[in-house]
Amino acid sequence: MNTQTIITALNAVREQKPLVLNITNYVVMNNTANGLLALGASPIMAHSRDELAEMMAFSGALVINIGTLDSVWIERMQFAVEQANRHHKPVVLDPVGCGASSLRTETSRRIAEAANSLIIRGNASEIIALAGAEAGANAAANNKGVDSLDASETALDAARYLVRHYGCSVVISGETDFIITENSEIRLYNGHAMMPFVTGMGCTLSALTGAFAAVGEATGLAAAAVLGVAGEIAAEQSAGPGSLQLNLLDVLYRLNEETLLLRLKMEQA
Repeated sequence: MNTQTIITALNAVREQKPLVLNITNYVVMNNTANGLLALGASPIMAHSRDELAEMMAFSGALVINIGTLDSVWIERMQFAVEQANRHHKPVVLDPVGCGASSLRTETSRRIAEAANSLIIRGNASEIIALAGAEAGANAAANNKGVDSLDASETALDAARYLVRHYGCSVVISGETDFIITENSEIRLYNGHAMMPFVTGMGCTLSALTGAFAAVGEATGLAAAAVLGVAGEIAAEQSAGPGSLQLNLLDVLYRLNEETLLLRLKMEQA
C-alpha cells in the first residue's frame, strides 16, 4: 500500500461521511467524536441494546472500546458484534487495558472471536496480552493499567499470531506504529512524544480506523498514517498536552494530500 492509497481513503471518508457506531468508554467519548468529525466522518455513541440492531443496519462500521468495562456493557458489545456480522460491517476492537485484569483479557478475546471482519488496534502490552500464551507471549504483558510499558516491536510475534488466529488486521501503536496483515507488514515513523500525554489518543486512532474501514480501507494503515502525521504537526504547534488536544482537531480538519506526501514516513517491514 502506498501513500496515494491513503490519500484516496481520506478523500473517500470526506466524500462519503460514513457513520461510525462507537461503543466506547466514558473517558474518551468527546475526544473520539470530535476526532471523527474533524476527519470528515460522522460519529454516534450508542450504548442501548434497544437501538443497536437498528443503528448497525445503516452504520458503516462498529468500534468496540473496552476502556470502562462492566457486565452490562459486555452483553451489549457482544450483541452489537452479532449485528455487525449480520449486516457485513467491519468491527474495530480496542482492547484497552487488556492484560490488566482477566475480565478485560477474556472479554477482548470473546469479541475478537465473534467478529467476522475484524481490525484490532492496541498498544504493545495489549496486543501481547490478547495473544497470550498460545502465541508464546506473556499473557500478563508489561501493562500498567491502560498504558504500555513495552516497545511496539516486542508485540510483532503476538500480532502475527492474532492475524492468523482471527483472520484480522492488527495495528500496534507506539513510537513506531506497525500495521500487520496476512500479506504485509508496514512501519510508520510519524507521531510525537507528547501524544501519550493526552488521554484517549489511541482510542481516537481506533475510532478513525472505523471511519476508514467503513469506506473499504480495512487494514488500519490509513488511520494510523493520518493520525501520526496530524499529531506530529499539532505537537509542533503546541506548548503542552492541553493545546495539543485542540491543535490536533484543527490539523485533522485541514490535512491534505500535499501534507501527507511531504510528511508521511512509511516503509515496508
